[in-house]
Amino acid sequence: MPNKPSAKQSFRFIVLTGGPGAGKTAVMEAARQIFAKQLHILPEAASIVYSGGYPRLGTPVSVRSAQRAIFRVQEELERYAVDEGSTFVALCDRGISDGAAYWPDGIDSFYQNIELSREQVFSRYHTVIHLRTPTLDMGYNLSNPMRTESPEQASELDRRIELVWEGHPNRFIVPATETFTEKLEHVTDLILAALPSRSAMRSPESAGSRYLL
Repeated sequence: MPNKPSAKQSFRFIVLTGGPGAGKTAVMEAARQIFAKQLHILPEAASIVYSGGYPRLGTPVSVRSAQRAIFRVQEELERYAVDEGSTFVALCDRGISDGAAYWPDGIDSFYQNIELSREQVFSRYHTVIHLRTPTLDMGYNLSNPMRTESPEQASELDRRIELVWEGHPNRFIVPATETFTEKLEHVTDLILAALPSRSAMRSPESAGSRYLL
């Protein structure tokens, strides 16, 4: 088991994002089995907030309040992964910038409200993997009780999420596929490519820190 990272050690966060129904939950569960103790699997902050009963009224005031709460939960999940210290990598079900896709006043206003710049948020994440939302013909469904979007709304959210992560230096877009196996293989390859080498994981000095709290 790796030693707990020092303050100078690099910790890698990999973000799995995309619109509703893109397969994030299934991919996260598969990653839990595939990668075992190689990385932390961090749950979706929005699901934690909303499943706990946080108001979800759809008004601008409600949305702003919920997104600030989601940001705080996301921040603490990431802090936990670093402080817990059993691995040097975490796979996140969405990242901080996802909140900007839901913010009613635009992207710049979102970052102003959380008091971080877009560049500061992007620098937290080593890799961003965006799963495309499928069309209704390719399998979009409403089976998740946390999912309230129609196929058209889901497609629009997918577009907005793509926009808020635009410019991240290590962002990959995984298209909707005919089978889940195809998508999982693509994502697994991207995660493997994002994992630090064993020597980098043993030697903090060999990698520059990308994680700033």
